[in-house]
Amino acid sequence: MSEISDQIQTLVPEYVRNLQVYQAGKPIEELTRERGLTRISKLASNENPLGPSPFAIQKMTNALWEVHRYPDMNAYALKSALAKLYKLKKENIILGNGSEGIMSYIARAFVQPGHEILTSENTFIGFYIIARSVGAHLKTVPLKNYRFDAEALAKNITPKTKIIYICNPNNPTGTYITKKEFDYLMAHVPSHVLVILDEAYFEFARETEDYPNSMDYRYDNVITLRTFSKAYGLSGIRIGYGFGHEDLIANLHKVKMPFEPGLIAQMGALGAIYDKPHLKRTVVNNKRRYTDLFEFLTKHDFNPIPSVANFIAFKTGSEEASRYLFEKLLDHGVIIRQLKANEMPDFVRISLGTKREMSHFYKAMENVLPEYNKRYGRPGPGDKK
Repeated sequence: MSEISDQIQTLVPEYVRNLQVYQAGKPIEELTRERGLTRISKLASNENPLGPSPFAIQKMTNALWEVHRYPDMNAYALKSALAKLYKLKKENIILGNGSEGIMSYIARAFVQPGHEILTSENTFIGFYIIARSVGAHLKTVPLKNYRFDAEALAKNITPKTKIIYICNPNNPTGTYITKKEFDYLMAHVPSHVLVILDEAYFEFARETEDYPNSMDYRYDNVITLRTFSKAYGLSGIRIGYGFGHEDLIANLHKVKMPFEPGLIAQMGALGAIYDKPHLKRTVVNNKRRYTDLFEFLTKHDFNPIPSVANFIAFKTGSEEASRYLFEKLLDHGVIIRQLKANEMPDFVRISLGTKREMSHFYKAMENVLPEYNKRYGRPGPGDKK
């Protein structure tokens, strides 16, 4: 390292120097350049395979004529629509560049170096980065049967605990904390501890009987986070929203950058909210593709983790096996997600795509599995186990 680099490093706090850069799913364009493939199915980033609503596209297209103007800093139209949809006041709503943007506001507003943040292992790594970027001490407890362990979280609350983060459904496992478990945890959470309830996959889980929809509760110390990136198909414009007590939200606005999210994002989200049929088609497609994928993985002896989100994770047996499966599927134009960054190196995750994309995945797997099974000593379909 050069002398100049050494000098620069001294300007950076140690807790920032130690951060790992977030690794996104492999882009389609990158795979096209690398391997010259023409048919690619990206099943790595939990995106909506049906794309955005036509209403969202129309709103965004019309807004292009106004991009020389700053967006409405208060996002009156979008907040009004969300307030009507969820029967809230606009003062209860915060918007950001994705739900991660709101997580960063929370970190700025409520966390100081040395504060303790409690969460689980094997959850959304973007939150880990945000927590550590402000010098917080991240305390984690293991998942239990691939699920957040409410009892373990409750037992690990200390006087130092500032925030508890719950991803529900959890990414990358797709599992969820139940109403009973959430009630148990909240009974043990002191009023001065802030609970972040990350419901990025809410639209896929909401019909699950014992799923705790946060809008059924009114805790003053809970902030709900949701997004337009998943079910609404607007990942590319980065817009999320949060709900909470108006005093919490008012403090988040103090640290929020003035014109986030941008005009196009606000208009896209506004159009998406009104297109309920598109959202319904998305959820229906997800249910159908989930059933097919779960059956396929079970047939091939992979023991998938039951999920209420728009993806399924399954165990490969080793980090090497995960890497092999990932690389061989890339050769066939299928992008999946390795979970090493989530400290689950012997797992991979498959996002649910269109019928055509999933057929591509199944065909690719049928080509890859004979050698994969032979290499890693796994039985094939119909083999004695």
